[in-house]
Amino acid sequence: MSGGDGPDAPAGLKEALPISAHHSPGITELGALRRRAREDPEGFWRPLVEGLYWHERAGPIFAPRPDPPYGQWLKGWTTNLCYNAVDRWIATPRRNQVAFYWEGEPGDRRAISYFELYREVNRLAATMRQLGVGVGDRVSIYLPMIPEAIVALLATVRLGAIHSVVFGGFAAQALADRINDSRSRLVVTADGGFRAGRTVELKRIVDQALAQTPSVERVLLFRRTGAPVPLEEGRDVWYDSVAPAGPVVVPPVWVDATHPSFILYTSGTTGKPKGAVHSTGGYMLWLDYTTRAVFDLHERDVFWCTADLGWVTGHSYVAYGPLLRGATSLVYEGAPTTPAPDRWWKLIEHYGVSVLYTSPTAIRSFIQLGDAWPGSHDLSSLRLLGSVGEPINPEAWLWYDERIGRKRCPIVDTWWQTETGGILISAQPGNAVTPLKPGSACFPLPGVDAAVVDEHGRPVAPGQKGLLVIRRPWPGQFIGLWGDPERYRSVYFDRFPGWYYPADFALQDRDGYYWLLGRADEVMKIAGHRLATAELEDILIMHPAVAESAVIGRSDAIKGEVPVACVILRPGYAPTPKLREELREHVRTSLGPIAVPAQLYFVARLPKTRSAKIMRRLLRDVVEERPLGDTTTLEDDTSLEEARRAYAELQREIDRERR
Repeated sequence: MSGGDGPDAPAGLKEALPISAHHSPGITELGALRRRAREDPEGFWRPLVEGLYWHERAGPIFAPRPDPPYGQWLKGWTTNLCYNAVDRWIATPRRNQVAFYWEGEPGDRRAISYFELYREVNRLAATMRQLGVGVGDRVSIYLPMIPEAIVALLATVRLGAIHSVVFGGFAAQALADRINDSRSRLVVTADGGFRAGRTVELKRIVDQALAQTPSVERVLLFRRTGAPVPLEEGRDVWYDSVAPAGPVVVPPVWVDATHPSFILYTSGTTGKPKGAVHSTGGYMLWLDYTTRAVFDLHERDVFWCTADLGWVTGHSYVAYGPLLRGATSLVYEGAPTTPAPDRWWKLIEHYGVSVLYTSPTAIRSFIQLGDAWPGSHDLSSLRLLGSVGEPINPEAWLWYDERIGRKRCPIVDTWWQTETGGILISAQPGNAVTPLKPGSACFPLPGVDAAVVDEHGRPVAPGQKGLLVIRRPWPGQFIGLWGDPERYRSVYFDRFPGWYYPADFALQDRDGYYWLLGRADEVMKIAGHRLATAELEDILIMHPAVAESAVIGRSDAIKGEVPVACVILRPGYAPTPKLREELREHVRTSLGPIAVPAQLYFVARLPKTRSAKIMRRLLRDVVEERPLGDTTTLEDDTSLEEARRAYAELQREIDRERR
């Protein structure tokens, strides 16, 4: 390699199929693929592996093991995720194709080709290497949705380092917790970002977090808003002041396929977020496969996944998946309704977006705004719609189909999680002979062995609600929880030994279609993003006024769920509207806006069992104003009556304020 012209194709690299040659299978072929995946996994995955570059190959594609996750994918094979996403296209005509269009909230625009992306990734990788980043080091990335965010992911894995992206909406304490758990050496951030017409002061939040993060040695800053920010000498550096001036090539570090590529923190049933760790080779194989199978991208497609990079959907289908397929994507920085409620529809019209992948929360928000906004734009470029993050209700599905797809675009309603790495259950767009059912995720992809079972692991009857399980490993499965192997085993594999337990309810109808019915644990799904009730409770208890708290997720027509908090105060504090707002602001500054309770009310006692477990399901019955469930294990009936009175009084107070 030399001078920035790009790499020559390495010996042994097989030219990937042109995107236009890709297709999704029909129903007959799908059945054959599912049987082959069950009966001959090595034969099923072998041709899919051949479409990617492996520096060295040794051993089988999958090697079973007796302990969770019950096997390793591509152990002994070496590769580099960045090389497969970027470098391998530079020796082909695709080098001059647009990798992604980017638009900032203020309206600034960039079109970045694969070759330009290659140059920027190498430039940042050289800078990170100069700052001491090496194989296995953790890099925390806290950036707005700007091109440099995608470049930062790619540059990190190019060096064999491990990235930990933190959602830019999280506050200082949440950022500090994630940095401390991963023990990151470098933080990559910006002076700020733009969101919903305001400036988000990212550097200020980073400075607050770093007051309690001893592992961080350097902070690398990008300019976005132009706002002046303080720099700590010896720690903080502007990227444009230390980056190489001209083209530079940093050879990719070849790592074992089982080497971690990233840590992404997700909520669990305790107050401490879990750092889900994904591999390099298995994750790469799974994204290459699912991006092809579900979205069926063609040469002229413009793919738009609207997720933020701070969530797994952003990792998998904003950054890595489309690049592994050599596709063209759209990336947008800001809010969907800034400066007007038709911003998204303008973007689709301007860039000719053909595949839109978004959340039910966004769809429901647009329904509330009325049909005129999308109706005034030409959306004829769309050919496929997708849904992600939470179960989509049939009403939202039908509106999406009629008002956005104009009844001519299939909808792929996808189910997956942070831990799964990519899509597991979804319709496949080429499978047009299978009718879509509004609200159903349809069928597991070939290679995914899913089932719905009762609490003892026995299959339930069609139409009966049960627990979703995945009975065989798949390549994209996460390989552990950072620094916590016992929690990894106990949370995901102990309940049904040998199977992966995602803690979601589901049912299969008589036609075999899967319907996802929400969480089976104490985790809320707020606008498609998981937040543990325990994490929010811990934040509330950190306030000096709070002795104890209980948080539940209440159903919400737009967001799916919103947090509602029930709080016991310490002696000396009185329940007042002012204190209520102070506690809500405490959550906002500690964890972020997404976690702020929609409602917060005060009680003297919480409903608990005789073993002192808070009965959150009864509190959920209270706030959703429905008949109470089983109360036989409740220690004190009066505590529940008190909760009902307190919540009713809060509703009267809200009504008075509205009047």
